[in-house]
Amino acid sequence: MNRQNRVRAEVPTVALVGYTNAGKSTLFNALTQADVYVEDKLFATLDPTVRRLELPDGREIVLADTVGFVRDLPHELIAAFRSTLQEAREADLILHLIDASDGSRWQRVRQVNAVLKELDADRVPQIRVYNKIDMLDRRPRVANNRHGEGRAVWLSAKTGEGVPFLLEAISERLRPQTVHGTIHLAPTQARQRAKLFEAGAVLSEETCEDGGWTIELEMAERDLMRFLKRENLSAEILEPEPTRKPATA
Repeated sequence: MNRQNRVRAEVPTVALVGYTNAGKSTLFNALTQADVYVEDKLFATLDPTVRRLELPDGREIVLADTVGFVRDLPHELIAAFRSTLQEAREADLILHLIDASDGSRWQRVRQVNAVLKELDADRVPQIRVYNKIDMLDRRPRVANNRHGEGRAVWLSAKTGEGVPFLLEAISERLRPQTVHGTIHLAPTQARQRAKLFEAGAVLSEETCEDGGWTIELEMAERDLMRFLKRENLSAEILEPEPTRKPATA
């Protein structure tokens, strides 16, 4: 399933990113029971590998394994390297895999995050996954954010310890969150107005003196953020209100 079809089908995409040798392909195999090539080698994963995965709550996601990050990448490979990370920028969630046994792990984390920022992927929600706890004699665990969602998971992709914790954390982070807000559209933005009505997101609208519209809307946060980014728009997010029936154009 290519990226365009996945977006159309609204199947959430989760991208695995991390430094070379952090164990991305091993974790990908553990999660999907796939048989992805694993080797401690630069660019062993040459292209994003994509598989469907069912979460504990029955929802399906698409998991994408991206090329491993490397330090001091040759200049002639930079463009090719970044093009393979398109999955991260378009993802709904990033799994940032970290080798917990690596003494330079914090430096690696900063380097990965810096590249994600350059790719405009730093806004994508992220779960840090600390791999290789089997080498440290540590037990798997989860650290939650202030919303009670998993923000970091300690596991071993090699032994499978902690992998169920990660699946639960992914499920929590991808649970649809509905937002309520308002948006102003100019008279020249009738196409964007039509798309909001088609999505069933419009609760009410007022025609403005300039011929545009102020629209009150309610929709999944993920879908709203994608719409705003794609159309280069902004919206004012309001306090949650009881769900109301969508308006018709």
